[in-house]
Amino acid sequence: MSIDKTAGIDWESLGLTRPEEKKRTDEVGQEQFLELMLAQLQNQDPLKPMENGEFLSQMAQFSSAKGIQEMSQSLDTFTQSLTSSQALQASSLIGRHVLVPNEMAYLEEGSAGIAGAAELPASAADVVVSVYDTAGTLVYRASYGPQEAGRFQFSWDGKDANGQTVSPGHYRVSVEAQAGEENKALETLLLSRVDSVTLGKGGQGVTLNLAGLGTASLSEVREIM
Repeated sequence: MSIDKTAGIDWESLGLTRPEEKKRTDEVGQEQFLELMLAQLQNQDPLKPMENGEFLSQMAQFSSAKGIQEMSQSLDTFTQSLTSSQALQASSLIGRHVLVPNEMAYLEEGSAGIAGAAELPASAADVVVSVYDTAGTLVYRASYGPQEAGRFQFSWDGKDANGQTVSPGHYRVSVEAQAGEENKALETLLLSRVDSVTLGKGGQGVTLNLAGLGTASLSEVREIM
């Protein structure tokens, strides 16, 4: 950070080298600043000495700039440490299942099905879970009856209404709660397997790569199974 552009200073009369003749021409370093302050005190007009307020102001300006630079370096170090900590935490999730907001589920070959949850803000007379294929055709629907407020959990065994195992692939899951005569759509949380993690650049955080479903940020994880 630049401290002073040194406009109007008679460098020759002070016996100093002009800043533009030095390697760093865009700012005054600590050594140069102290050299300048000492020269100003030695060459000041006895009849018009530098006021204490002016001197303290210049010192405070330099101290503030130096402090900001050190604080910036400390923040950079803290950010790097935080990113490393997140990376270590995320790496332990590889191969495990996490509960994240997502209405698209991926039914893997040979899997036991799909599991998920939803948050009920209030008790419901009935909760209905519906599963659709990529064409929008209803594949499965189940009514879970009355449910209390809180986290509601559900699972689908990967079979249609006739008990036939469906093909592996992507399916959309919808959860609705019946409140009075209305059905309210709830945010769907689905369990997904973490295949790998990606470290973001420039403090962008950690991204989880989910099996067949793309990505999710570490902050989106609601539960680890």
